Amino acid sequence: MAGGAAIVSAGSAAYAQVIDPNRKWYNNRRLIYLNAWIALLVITSSTNGFDNSLMNSFQSLEQWETYFNRPTGGKLGLLNAIQNIGSLSGYPFAPYLSDGIGRRPTIWIGATIMLIGVAVQSAAQTLTMFIGARFCIGFGLTFAANAAPMLVTEISYPTYRAPLTSVYNSLWYSGNIVASWATFGTSRIQNDWSWRIPSILQGLPSIFQFFLVLFGPESPRWLVSKGKDAEALRTLAYYHADGNANDPLVQYEFEEIKAAIELDRQVEKEVGWSTLLKRTLLIVAIAWFSQWSGNGLVSYYLNEVFDTIGITNETIQLLITGILAIWNLTWAVGVSFFVDRAGRRVLFLSSCAGMLLFFVLQTICSATFVNYGSPTAAHAVIAFIFLYYAAYDIAFTPLIVTYTIEILPFSLRAKGFNVFNFVVSLALIFNQYVNPIALKALSWRYYIVYCCWIAFELVFCYFMVVETKNLTLEETAALFDGEDVAARIASSSPEIREDSKDYDLKEGEKASA
Repeated sequence: MAGGAAIVSAGSAAYAQVIDPNRKWYNNRRLIYLNAWIALLVITSSTNGFDNSLMNSFQSLEQWETYFNRPTGGKLGLLNAIQNIGSLSGYPFAPYLSDGIGRRPTIWIGATIMLIGVAVQSAAQTLTMFIGARFCIGFGLTFAANAAPMLVTEISYPTYRAPLTSVYNSLWYSGNIVASWATFGTSRIQNDWSWRIPSILQGLPSIFQFFLVLFGPESPRWLVSKGKDAEALRTLAYYHADGNANDPLVQYEFEEIKAAIELDRQVEKEVGWSTLLKRTLLIVAIAWFSQWSGNGLVSYYLNEVFDTIGITNETIQLLITGILAIWNLTWAVGVSFFVDRAGRRVLFLSSCAGMLLFFVLQTICSATFVNYGSPTAAHAVIAFIFLYYAAYDIAFTPLIVTYTIEILPFSLRAKGFNVFNFVVSLALIFNQYVNPIALKALSWRYYIVYCCWIAFELVFCYFMVVETKNLTLEETAALFDGEDVAARIASSSPEIREDSKDYDLKEGEKASA
């Protein structure tokens, strides 16, 4: 046992003191169970990514185009936007369900609604039926996407919280990959099953959640907020300390959660509008930036971008789409495991600078191809699209959900995250209606608008993004409420005594019994 009774001050330093260095995600049975439940939650993002890629792939699929009489203009815009319109319809209800009945039941309700939508979409006989089904999918996704990332953040083992929450949004691309490659594989089927099969596959994540999610752990923070302290303590102890409710880490987490939630109630009237507005401004900006950085052109209208640079072969278009999805997933998931090492500011600023550079080069090469017909310029556009997305994936895939959730106190988390999702949907709807019209009217010149906007994003992030790495959820949220609130949370946390630790610092890593 570690000897010498010494009191360590509360805060992030003390937090590190109560982490058992021998307890790792790969050698502790309870952490393996916990991460398996988290895997069930993060596939919510896969459903979202699947849907986004599905429409992009369908527009390159001759069988789908023929079946629905080649929708263009307003119809095409509505097809791409209707899922987000469905999401908008669910936003007034989602945070109240998450806070009212709990994270798990809200995810289950969302999965059920999405399964209904997928069934109707897969059996669609008319364009109207297809559009209605996509509305239903978007409506259900709102509930699951509001509750799932919060539950990931609130049940994760402390040292893995930021990486796992970052992986949540990064797995958007896993759905993107399945949709892209499934459509590529079924494109050789010369009937409507070429698009019905990928549509059916969209329901797989929701099937798992429908049958399993209610058996998983509920958020300890939600339980404390409902007065279920004993159940919250049991949950923390079971998954974070092999069932030991007296473990220093469990006691530290439990007391800090209780103190923060109680302080939320006490300081609700004390926190000024400036603090609330700063949080809201950051959340709205990051949400809008995530969809309005030029990525919307590739996510939904990649085939039209290909047409602009002369790549019109259906197989080549589908192949590039599938490879791009794998590229994005690799970058986004890889960076997710370094968010606490690199820090939020460094990643956001690096991402904006890289996006600006590569989008400007993409614009130049697109103009060169259109004006001079240079095949080299067309190939360079493809290369710069890949490099642009690598830069985008440094921050605007893994960090946008992580950062939004961690800067919000528990009392505002569901509603604030709902604002984030609402703004994302607004940006997507705007893109989906404006992009095809603007591309048709302006061709490559439309890219210049995004070049200017990304430059603005870089300046905004430099002045506004606050560093939050290596802090607990409660400490991070308190950064925005002033030093007084942060100090009150820290003083409410239990003192950590060196002789209270129940692990041996010299002990090698070993599997939990």
